[in-house]
Amino acid sequence: MNDREVADYLLANPEFFADHAELLATIRLANPHGKAAVSLQERQMEMLREKNKLLERRLAELLRYGHENDSISAKFNRWTARVMAERDPYALPRTISYGLREVFDVPQTALRVWDVAEQYLQADFTRQVGEEVRIFANSLATPYCGTNTGFEAAQWLGPVVAGAPGEASDTVEAANGANGTSAASGDTIESISLIALRDPERDETGSVFGLLVMGSTDPRRFHDGMATDFLTQIGTLASAALSRLLPR
Repeated sequence: MNDREVADYLLANPEFFADHAELLATIRLANPHGKAAVSLQERQMEMLREKNKLLERRLAELLRYGHENDSISAKFNRWTARVMAERDPYALPRTISYGLREVFDVPQTALRVWDVAEQYLQADFTRQVGEEVRIFANSLATPYCGTNTGFEAAQWLGPVVAGAPGEASDTVEAANGANGTSAASGDTIESISLIALRDPERDETGSVFGLLVMGSTDPRRFHDGMATDFLTQIGTLASAALSRLLPR
């Protein structure tokens, strides 16, 4: 009888050791920690302790994720309240963009919209939107997160000024250059998130009317493996709020 046959027999007859309990005390197993051989009961206890440690680590991780999600939810509610309280359509893009900086501690944000109603065509938030950006925005089924490769929309981001989140003006965007470097601080935007803004009253096809950009000096702040649930919610609410700028 080989090892496999013994194992199969024990699996098929789980009552074996109940009927032959005296054998348990005689079975000796190698200790994985390099000590002397241990009994089956001792080995089982060691396995249970290791399993409990693993479960404790997983529980601690779940609790950490829960606390992080609670914090993000609270911040999202604060930002939502700001957006809903803004009554001036011209100030709305700034409220959305700068609110994200201040509430979520995002170093830089920028927002552009297009195909807006005639009275908004000369506003700052409609300028510098190339055809490449529009095509890319229409292709976004979910928020993009990843390395800043110098894409045109990333150049909308203003300087990263230490200790003054949300105070940079769109008028200083050109100081960044193509690579997103801050002329004021020397910090570089390493990672970005791009969120398409969609008209909630239209079908998906052709409904994109803007793009929200967030940038960070931390290369891991926005990475390609991160969950995008909250970013999607941000895009949905921003889209609904900004849809008042569209012709009806």
